Amino acid sequence: MPIKMVSWNIARRRKPWRVLADMDADIALLQEAGPPPSGIASQIEVDPAPWRTAGASDRRWRTAIATLSDRVSVEWIEAKPLEEARGGEFAVSRQGTLTAAIVSAPDVDPFVAVSMYSLWTRPHASTGSRRSIVSDASAHHMVSDLSAFIGNRSHRRGLRILAAGDLNILHGHGERGSEYWASRYGTVFDRMGALGLPFIGPQHPHGRQADPWPKELPEDSKNVPTYYTVRQGGPAAATRQLDFVFASKGFADSVNVRAMNEPEQWGPSDHCRVEIEVS
Repeated sequence: MPIKMVSWNIARRRKPWRVLADMDADIALLQEAGPPPSGIASQIEVDPAPWRTAGASDRRWRTAIATLSDRVSVEWIEAKPLEEARGGEFAVSRQGTLTAAIVSAPDVDPFVAVSMYSLWTRPHASTGSRRSIVSDASAHHMVSDLSAFIGNRSHRRGLRILAAGDLNILHGHGERGSEYWASRYGTVFDRMGALGLPFIGPQHPHGRQADPWPKELPEDSKNVPTYYTVRQGGPAAATRQLDFVFASKGFADSVNVRAMNEPEQWGPSDHCRVEIEVS
């Protein structure tokens, strides 16, 4: 029986926890998650990390991995601050942006599952860009941190890693058609691929595409919108894909990914759910 997973940025809201508790899923890879409400906590087991993301000011939310059924076994992998981690431990550049666990089930070989979130950051004051924000820098930190799960013999043994989440970057294009930003964002996907973790979705037809078609999006793009802004007002007007799934080569053949981005199935967050099935 396959393992059913969902990756979801729940936007620090409480209602998504109730939706998760009612889903027919085994594992949730969450971003911007606060602790589950008291009425739900007894139904869901969550990794034991503190509920905060490190930064200039503490954020009382983080990435998380939650078990939603008893069909799977989970072994949490403790994330250590970069300056405290020793050899062989999982060192994370910024606590709260990566959560990892080893997942297994009777019919599925164990694999490492990772929930990831790329924080918005501001450029250095010397740039004169005080009002701008970027996220590819945070994404590159995460790529470096993920390399801890790839050893010299990993590819010979058959690498089994699945990483999913909200990267706050675009795939195959830049904002308003910017070639500069398309190139910068592309380096994140290139580095993941070089590690042996190519991008596997969601992509059309496994999700609804934007309609009307955004001017900034190339005509041959297979992107599916996973996020809507306050100005857009709701899922039907969503245009940008910010949520992505990566899986190691070979293992990726056993993984199916789909965006639950139809307006009626979107859910109570500004990000839609991404379904992941591991067989």
